[in-house]
Formats: sequence, C-alpha cells, structure tokens
Amino acid sequence: MQSKNDPVIESTSAAVASADNMPDHDDDSGERPVSTPGPTKWNRESYFGSLAFNIAAFILPALYGTLSKLWVANIDSSMVATTDVYTYLNTAAEAINEGLPRAAWVIIGDKASRDLAKRLQLTHTLILFQAVAGLIISIVFVSAASAVADSFVPSEVREASLKYVRITSFTVFAGAIETAVATATRALDKPDVPLVINSVKFAVNIILDLLIISRFHVGSFKPTVNMQAIVQLVCSLAAAFTGLAYFLWFNTLRFYHDHGRHESDNTSVNQAARNLRPTVGALAVLIRPGIITFLESAVRNALYLWLVTTIVALGTTYATAWGVFNTIRWGLVMVPVNALEATSLQLIGHRWGKWRWEMGVENCRPKATRRHVYTIVQPALMSLAIALVVEIPIAIFLSFFGARPFAWYISGSWDVADVTAYMWRTIDWCYVFYAMSTQLATILLATRPKWYLYQSLASNILYVLPWAIVCQVKDLDEANAWSYHGLVFGGSLVFSFVDIVVVDSIWVWSIVTGNMRLELFRTQM
Repeated sequence: MQSKNDPVIESTSAAVASADNMPDHDDDSGERPVSTPGPTKWNRESYFGSLAFNIAAFILPALYGTLSKLWVANIDSSMVATTDVYTYLNTAAEAINEGLPRAAWVIIGDKASRDLAKRLQLTHTLILFQAVAGLIISIVFVSAASAVADSFVPSEVREASLKYVRITSFTVFAGAIETAVATATRALDKPDVPLVINSVKFAVNIILDLLIISRFHVGSFKPTVNMQAIVQLVCSLAAAFTGLAYFLWFNTLRFYHDHGRHESDNTSVNQAARNLRPTVGALAVLIRPGIITFLESAVRNALYLWLVTTIVALGTTYATAWGVFNTIRWGLVMVPVNALEATSLQLIGHRWGKWRWEMGVENCRPKATRRHVYTIVQPALMSLAIALVVEIPIAIFLSFFGARPFAWYISGSWDVADVTAYMWRTIDWCYVFYAMSTQLATILLATRPKWYLYQSLASNILYVLPWAIVCQVKDLDEANAWSYHGLVFGGSLVFSFVDIVVVDSIWVWSIVTGNMRLELFRTQM
C-alpha cells in the first residue's frame, strides 16, 4: 500500500483566444515548434537533465534518514522506534501534502494554455495555502501528543517519547512548505529549487548532528534523542525557508524585473506585480483537482496508519524492525523510483497541456492518434525501463547480502536485524512491481487525476481494507504477524500493478477512440 477530475483544464477565455497567452520560448518545454531548437539533452527541461536534478535532490534526505537512525541507535537503541514518529506524523499530514501540490502537474505544469505569470501566481497561492494548513496541523499534533504517542510509539518507550512528539510535530509545518515549493517548481521546470532545499537540509543536518549528537560531538554533555528532534526541526525549517527564498529571488523577482524593463509606465509594472499575488481565484483553480488527490491520499494513508497501530502494538523489536525496513525500502532503495516518477510527471504534464491546447480546450472529446498517445506517455515508458534496470539488481543484492548487516548497522540490534532481513526477503520482489506501477501511474496523475483516484480506491478498498480488518481482529504476535502484514503490504503492490495496467489500458483506448470526456472549468484569475 503506497504513501499517491478530469484533467482540469483551467484557463481564461484569453488563454484560448489569444496567442499572447502562449509562453515565451524560455518558458517552453521540449515540445517546441519545429523552428525553435529544443532543450539540450542535459537541460533541466529535458528528461535526463531533470532526472539528474531529481536524483540529486531525493538522495540527500534518504541518506540523512539512514544516518539519523544510526546516530540515535548510538544514543539509545531502544529509542530508534521513537524516531519513526517523524515518519508517521508526516504520513498523517500527507493528505495535505499530496492534495493541492499534486494538482501542480496538471495545472502549473500546463505551460501551453497558461503564461508564466499565471503559473507563478498559482505557485504563490499553493505555497501560502500549504503553509497555513501545515501550521494548523502542527498545532493539532502538539495538542494531541499523548494520543499520537499511544498510537505510534511502543509502550516501553512511550512516556519518554512525549517531548519528542511535540518537537517533531512542527516538522509538518516545514514539510508542507517544502513540498509545495518542490512540487510546484518541478512543474515550472525548476528542479534546482528542490535540490537547493535538500542540499541545505542535508548539509546543516550533518554539521549539527556531528557537533551535537554524534559520537564525536563537541562538549562533555550526553546527547539525547530530543536533541536530534530539535536539530531535525531547525534544519527542516531552515531548508524550507531557504528554498522558498531561493525560488522567490531567482524566479518571481527575476520575472518581475524582466517584465518591468519592457513596460513603459509604472501602472503596468504595478499591475504585473499584482498579477503574481496569491488570490482566491487561483486557489479555486487548484482546489478542483486538489480535492481528488487529497481524497486518494487520505484513504490510502488512513489505512496505512491503521495497520501501523497493529505493528506498534507488537513491541519494540517488531516496531523497530518495521521502521528499519521502511528506511531500507523508502530510503536509498527507492531514490531512483522517486526521481523517475517526478521526472515523468513533469514532462507528461507539459505534453498533456500542449496536446489539449492543440486540440482546443473547448473540445471536451478530443481524439488522439497513436503517435499523440506515445508522445504523451513516452516519459513514463522510459522511466519504467530505467526503474527495472536499477531496482531488480538492488532487490537481489539486498536479499542475499545486504539487508541483515544494513539493518544491524542502523538499529544496533541483531534481533531487529534478523526480523528486518526476514521482512525484506519475503516481499522484496513486490517492490519491482511497485517501481513499475509508480511510473505507469504518472500517466493518470499528470493527465486524469480522477482516474488516478479510481485506481487507488480500487486497490485500497478491494484489497488493503479487507486485510487491514483481518489484522485488527486476528490475535497477532511477533511469531505470526508478518504472515499477515506481508500479505497486506506486499500483496497490495502486486494488486496495484495489475490495477494500474488495466486503468492505463482503458485510458489509451478512451483517448484513441474519442470516448474520453474532458471537462472544462473556467475561472477568473
């Protein structure tokens, strides 16, 4: 089970009627007119250029997540499970971070029917909304710290973890800003922004952790897990606001100054500045597809967290093993998958918007040729091929050689390492299916979010929910729990792959035959 409307073609009448709303060449994608040279192979608007930025951006937090567990294990190995609260809090808030931000691919990524000013205004609106929502959720988590600890911290360390929960709660606020900035700027062909965010977070985290909580820390004090939480919070806030400042300076202000040089009076310049401000109208544009992605994420993550409560209830060893397992599967192992997904979403969003503009956004039943379809989905197919080449050898290596020593290295316990290695060996092959389904799902997410919701609901309601109920009513202990949890988590990956192949096939058939109905929503911005 994984922690993921119609293509909402929001445009004004002017976007359809006037060529003035077409983006400048500097803001265009690889899908340019024949007379205009396309981006070079390693340009950040090209597939491989964007992929290089995304790999660099995703690998840094994954590497730090691994190192942080190692340092906590050195402080107190019994508290490693406590650090998973950070993951679970952000999972609980993921519906917010996967709501409006995931709408960026079909809205902000639509550079064919929106000029850069409108896309920047949508980005500013998205960031402001996410910051407010993240702050509210953080306050709620602080107020409910005891309930959070009861649900997601093993009973042996629950009392000692309350302060950690309260500190970590505000990382949700930082994460909301970070996710909004990173997703929107990727849709704007600016993958350097999330790279800056993660570079700052990684560098400051490593420096402060070395100085404060590592074996080589400065001073004679004894590091605590709460110190690690404070460092994590400070660095998350610093990275989020640094990334936001970098985006505003090099994109918003540059656009404003470049635009001002071409205007003859101050009134026009002031009007241009006002057009970049967050507005209710821009929020309305984002909310329509954002509700779809919010619902999908809410259902998926609610079921996941429900299952996690059964895992935490089994004690520190099993709960810690599950956290270490997550560090392996969602850490360094899945960096290529996440980077390939972000790259595919970016380019499919551009190509879908360009094709819709060429067909006419007033045309609710456009008919695509097979060449059109291949052009739109080609980034997903390329990502699928690369994912297979990378993930199969990694899965084999970890199963035979790496999982147990790696788990011991970051947990400090051979009991935890044995359980983690067993978990990995039983369902490692399922993550090859996950790598494939993730890339194929980008076709729906960047074009038809409503269909993405349908396939996710099918997987979660038809497969995950029944098994989640079984795990709640079954008398589970450490000896038999993984027989059920493995079926839930591993089986859902295989089910989701079959599900996404079926829905993608229907998508292709519908768009080729002209049976896909695309709704047009208008708004004044």
